[in-house]
Amino acid sequence: MMEYCDFANRSISRSAPQITHDSMSPDIYRVTHLKNGLTVGTAEMPHMTSVSVGLWAGMGARYEPAEMNGACHFIEHLLFKGTRKRSAREIAQAVEGIGGSLNAFTSEEATCFEARACHDRFEELLEVLMDMFLNSKFDAGEIEKEREVIKEEIAMYLDQPQHQVEELLNATLWPGQPLGRPITGTAHKLDSLTRARLLDYRRRNYVTGNTLVAAAGRINHRAVVRSIARYASRFQAGARPQFTPARNDQCEPRLRLRTKKTEQTQLALGIRTCSRHDPRRYALRLLNTMLGENMSSRLFQVVREDRGLAYSIYSTASFFDDTGDLVMSAGLDTDNLEKTLRLVLREMRRFTETPPGGAELRRARDYVIGQIDLSLENTDNQMTWLGEQLLGYGRIFSPSLIKRRLRQIGPGEIRAVARDFFRPERLNLALVSPLRRADRLERYVAT
Repeated sequence: MMEYCDFANRSISRSAPQITHDSMSPDIYRVTHLKNGLTVGTAEMPHMTSVSVGLWAGMGARYEPAEMNGACHFIEHLLFKGTRKRSAREIAQAVEGIGGSLNAFTSEEATCFEARACHDRFEELLEVLMDMFLNSKFDAGEIEKEREVIKEEIAMYLDQPQHQVEELLNATLWPGQPLGRPITGTAHKLDSLTRARLLDYRRRNYVTGNTLVAAAGRINHRAVVRSIARYASRFQAGARPQFTPARNDQCEPRLRLRTKKTEQTQLALGIRTCSRHDPRRYALRLLNTMLGENMSSRLFQVVREDRGLAYSIYSTASFFDDTGDLVMSAGLDTDNLEKTLRLVLREMRRFTETPPGGAELRRARDYVIGQIDLSLENTDNQMTWLGEQLLGYGRIFSPSLIKRRLRQIGPGEIRAVARDFFRPERLNLALVSPLRRADRLERYVAT
């Protein structure tokens, strides 16, 4: 946790920003901590035309108590709905009118407000983001309108079986916990989020200790720090809020079915794994690639290419501060459900029994490293890398360090991590399907 001091009533001049730490991180990254706790991170990319700026808050759905479920996502929406200076339309025009783009997202552990434009428009992008974050009015009429908009967003997701099965799996993996609740909240919960409750939640939780600005592109770090320091005194000072740790007390497999009249069955098989701080994450990242991340993966080849049982099948690994999961998802004809489930479980078992061959591991490693390199050519992705690393670790991990660690993973480590996590008591199966019962599938997840 970063140290902080309360400079709320002290002006911070442009020429002399109040800085406690200025460090050169590996490669192109630099990080500065202002005295009030606000963090500034940059990736200098002088060859680029654009700049991407993100204003990050280390607040997401898992920080919310049950009665406030959906608050972070609701607040994200409301920051676009008008400030003392601009209407909602003028916010959009201020960025789009200079050829830029403006967006935001809320995840389990963070919220980000991001803008991108030509590098010489940096000051304008920053001013709009700061205006939204610091001066939003939370107009009562706009709150009621946006409440209905989010209800429509929730209804849209509920009409998408692929999304619905993800939420059902999360509730199965993390029952009665923030990680198991929808990021958007529910229509019922939204109705209880009054203006007063939202403003109080924002005041207590969106503070300097969990807020940072990340910028990537044709910029100069010290100039960026000077620009941000002009706004620093207006941020609410405070220590980073804490979330309730995940409970990993599952001792037997779980299966949940949501019956829905659909043309396909949507399957999601999830396993609790490790946190972003666990050294096993590197081996798990490579295992996921071999299992189902791309078209040359085992699941894609065995289920789709060899047998034609599904159009879409893939796996995804997610890492949180204290836990993680690996999820295999597929959309398929209900008649093919048992065959597909048998094949998925067979491929998982193969990883626990036999280390992957050298060629397969090399292809997976080269794929992951190549994806890192390709993604970081982009200023948006560099900005996201900065924000996620600083919020998640409190420092920047050099891409070269991560690639070096991936190259050190051997076949034995892949098998070891599969044995750690691919265990029956960790299995969670969620289905959105026209099936009315799923009794016959219990024997698969129990073996």
